[in-house]
Amino acid sequence: MSCLQTIQDYGLRAIGIGERLLPRSDFTLCEQFTLIGSGMFWNVYFGVMALCTGFFLAVAIAVAKSQPNPWLRKPAEWFIFLFRGSPLFIQFFFAYFLFLSLKSVHPVFDPFTAAWLGALIVLFLNTAAYSAQIFYGALQSIPKGEVEAADAYGLSGWSRFRRVVFPTMLRLAWPAYTNEAIFLFHATTLVYFSGFPAWQQRGDALYYASYFADKTFNPFIPYPILAMYFILLTLMIIAGFSLVNARLNRHLPANTRQKLRVRPNLIR
Repeated sequence: MSCLQTIQDYGLRAIGIGERLLPRSDFTLCEQFTLIGSGMFWNVYFGVMALCTGFFLAVAIAVAKSQPNPWLRKPAEWFIFLFRGSPLFIQFFFAYFLFLSLKSVHPVFDPFTAAWLGALIVLFLNTAAYSAQIFYGALQSIPKGEVEAADAYGLSGWSRFRRVVFPTMLRLAWPAYTNEAIFLFHATTLVYFSGFPAWQQRGDALYYASYFADKTFNPFIPYPILAMYFILLTLMIIAGFSLVNARLNRHLPANTRQKLRVRPNLIR
């Protein structure tokens, strides 16, 4: 089988298009590159969806935590503490069995036991908690002079938040938020190893890398391929977030603009 035929058969297998059966023996390098690359579709899906939805919840929680009203502040603090204080792997594990229990009560919860929805909810809540703490720190770092200037111009409430507080918060938080985004995409590899089953062997990149490692008893080919894909994905994230960072800091002098410093978390 040629490499082109392999790509046609397995290039979209992770999302249910193409050959249904996985190769069983005589694995070629092309098959490993193709299937592991196919699994990256799920990693990108989980990362993009959780990041886009979690951003808005994170902003809301950060604002709630900064409020003097304890009815708003305390739930936000406990939400952040709960999801930052427990390992993501355990969150996946408990969420899957929670959804499984709810499924036995009513069939409407059946989609939640699938990774595309159940695992996405866990990633959404987890990244919202971490991002909320980042945004909260940025809110606390906003210079008081900017808020006082907004008050002097007659801005208050939503207008002040939209025109002054939110843009400044985002500018201050963006470098740390970039690191959170990178780690979120890396954390998507835990989905199929934490309770959520891969339906019809349609897993993510790590799922296929582990499959080849188990079948060939040689982890030194599939795992470096997996690392290469994630390095490329990380470079794309850094490039995209750098463009946004430049846009957020466009009004500042060039010598005072805050540059992105990527500091990946080694443990979470």
